Amino acid sequence: MPFITNKKGKEIVDIFYEDYGEGQPVILIHGWPLSRKSWEQQVWKIVEEGYRCISYDRRGFGISSAPWGDYDYSALASDLHTIIEKLELTDAIIVGFSMGGGEVVRYLTDYGSDKIAKAALISSIIPLVKKKDDNPAGVPENVLDNIKDALQKDRVGFLKTFHKGFYNYDDNKNKVSEGQLEYDFIVASHASPRGTIQAALAWMHTDFRSELKNVDVPTLIVHGDADSTVPIETSAEQAAKGIADNTYEIIKGAPHGLNITHAKELNEILISFLKG
Repeated sequence: MPFITNKKGKEIVDIFYEDYGEGQPVILIHGWPLSRKSWEQQVWKIVEEGYRCISYDRRGFGISSAPWGDYDYSALASDLHTIIEKLELTDAIIVGFSMGGGEVVRYLTDYGSDKIAKAALISSIIPLVKKKDDNPAGVPENVLDNIKDALQKDRVGFLKTFHKGFYNYDDNKNKVSEGQLEYDFIVASHASPRGTIQAALAWMHTDFRSELKNVDVPTLIVHGDADSTVPIETSAEQAAKGIADNTYEIIKGAPHGLNITHAKELNEILISFLKG
């Protein structure tokens, strides 16, 4: 099975990846609390359009190994760096969904853009989720604390209903099946309990505002204006102001999980950007 071993840091981590197609490499970085499987509606399209598509499981998720220790963004970005190194990738396009946007930005901060042609932030947490005095549109800290407490006390109970908010399910029952909700629950519930909580703390509390200047490649920003999980005001709107060379696309009525509910629209935007 295709694993790449990251020996950087305190622990040895085996990262599972899938590698399809030929051409310019596009690396897909999934959101929390899912796995590479969440990109199902994008992988086939990227490959059909003539690209090499690489998706991987974040440490602690999917079938990658689950260390006890580091889940901060520099550790996560080191896994991405190891994939790029071991597969000898150049001219790569890195695409981060939700939490995965953090790996995109931290990779560019820690390793630079020599091997990166473009980047994309899809429903991304960039630059800051948490509400602060200078980030009034952010998510209040008590709400984030409640998520952490729920994960500690009854992780699977929390995850059982989490994705209804992810998709604004009551408004999108015609776009999201019960099967999709069950599938997401299965994927999320099988993740490492430790990894689920520690990764959540990373996306909740990391402030990337000072790192936006390090995003020095053409960047696509896509967000739904009905995203109730990562409000557009605290994420995409700020990212579009802080990243010098960006293409900003708002999908009207789209929730956080627009890769499922608005897959066709997202795919069209993404492929146009890849080819541009």
